[in-house]
Amino acid sequence: MPIAITPPPVAEAKRADDGASELGNKKRKVVCFSDFDGTIFMQDTGHILFDNLGCGTEQRKLLDEQITSGERSFREVSEEMWGSLHVPFEDGFKIMEKTLEMDADFQAFHQYCISNDIPFNVISAGLKPILRRVLDTFLGEEEAAHINIVANDAQIAEDGSAWRPIWRHGDSALGHDKALSVQEARGEAALRCEDGTVPLIVFIGDGVSDLPAAREADVLFTRRGLRLEAYCVENAIAHTPFDTFADIRREIDRIRREDAERTAGRGLPARFNPRANLWRRVSSQNAVPRYVAETSVVSVPA
Repeated sequence: MPIAITPPPVAEAKRADDGASELGNKKRKVVCFSDFDGTIFMQDTGHILFDNLGCGTEQRKLLDEQITSGERSFREVSEEMWGSLHVPFEDGFKIMEKTLEMDADFQAFHQYCISNDIPFNVISAGLKPILRRVLDTFLGEEEAAHINIVANDAQIAEDGSAWRPIWRHGDSALGHDKALSVQEARGEAALRCEDGTVPLIVFIGDGVSDLPAAREADVLFTRRGLRLEAYCVENAIAHTPFDTFADIRREIDRIRREDAERTAGRGLPARFNPRANLWRRVSSQNAVPRYVAETSVVSVPA
């Protein structure tokens, strides 16, 4: 059973990363988005629950195939999977705690993000109460509180008799449209930046289901050997494979240094994704008034 790690004070982490913090121009805001299952953790939290306490492995795989074939929507199948659970939350969490394995370098990477003022967001099709509890346990509540979780809420009966997702995007067949969430967060980040600066958006994932959100990023990291990397290779999509989050940290340092040298943190990032939409179509010019940026987020078509 993994032990909840009490993180060092943020001040300590900052001292360890003082050199890294000077690599990039601080005017350029970097914002990280990461998938959870299969990316931060090697296993899928939902699969652990369904296989051990719900519909079982065989039925879960059959349902997954229905999503892949297009026979049924992700949302419809997910509701059936979550509905197969009839155990209290604590019983389910005990199984996850014994089974889950966190990327060996994730905690150090997250402390690096804290030290360098890089917002780190988990973006997931899973259930927020589960993800929050897992992060609190593996990182410690103090450090985990720095992570914003963008996922579906849930109603879980105290006796475990019913588990029901509360979908983030109720009108979407996905339940949670990750691409829309990244767009929304990117617009919010823009409003917090100095006039004339454009945030660098980073996405980290492992599966093809991450692709819609990944397309919204300037920099895409794909876990090596998994489906998202293969898809990117097959379709000539720019990406950087990684084995652990230590690889991501080194590459972000390099990108920040490159951006500082080429742009001094002004205007568009050196690694800019021209396909990314919404506010960035109008924010490349300097001194965009706040009210213009706000209305542009709404009015520019996807």
